[in-house]
Amino acid sequence: MKEKIALVTGANKGIGFGIVKHLGLGGWKVIVGARHQGRAEKAMADLKALGIDVLGWVNIELADLDGIEKAAKDVNERFPGLSLLVNNAGIPGDMSVDSLHTDIKDIKETVDVNFIGTFALTKALMPLLSQNEGRIVNVTVPSEISPYWHPLAYVASKAAQNAMMGVMAMEFEQNGTPLEIFSVHPGPTTTDLNGNMSLPGFHDIETVGQKMAELINDGNNHQGEFVELYPIVKED
Repeated sequence: MKEKIALVTGANKGIGFGIVKHLGLGGWKVIVGARHQGRAEKAMADLKALGIDVLGWVNIELADLDGIEKAAKDVNERFPGLSLLVNNAGIPGDMSVDSLHTDIKDIKETVDVNFIGTFALTKALMPLLSQNEGRIVNVTVPSEISPYWHPLAYVASKAAQNAMMGVMAMEFEQNGTPLEIFSVHPGPTTTDLNGNMSLPGFHDIETVGQKMAELINDGNNHQGEFVELYPIVKED
């Protein structure tokens, strides 16, 4: 039976912690992807206190392409049974401004992390994941523009990530690559990324983490799918 080993980026807090927690409670051995050792160790201690099998942590800074290569090498050497990568880590960009007032520097930084960094990590781990007939899951938002919430830097970076998923899924099928990739939109969730915003229709990290783990564990093939856990709906 194939080992169930999952790496979740940005797993020390927020949605990432919710995902890694509920994957662990569901029987996965987990690896915490984080940028800061102290926060990673705190997350690992909290997970272990719940009886979760935590294999360790990996230093992943998506803005650092050389660091990503080192992280992928670290994963290959320490966790050769990796079969699931959850691309959750990301930055919000400046969500307080409209497109006219969005700084080009902010666009570049957000795209560098959320798309280019995510692509670089995914690309670097694809040979190992393919060897283990694994899966890649991206935490993202719809490419279609919502009239209720549309910060340009963030939405543009995630639209690029969605395109990556679609292209890879098609290529995996065309080339017979034993990999599955799909994307998940958690829906409005109260996290640090949005300043812990809590409005009608928002969900908490616990709810989203549990539902994400249920989706990953449902036994179905979701190749190329964009799954919305809680779609953004019009406010009354």
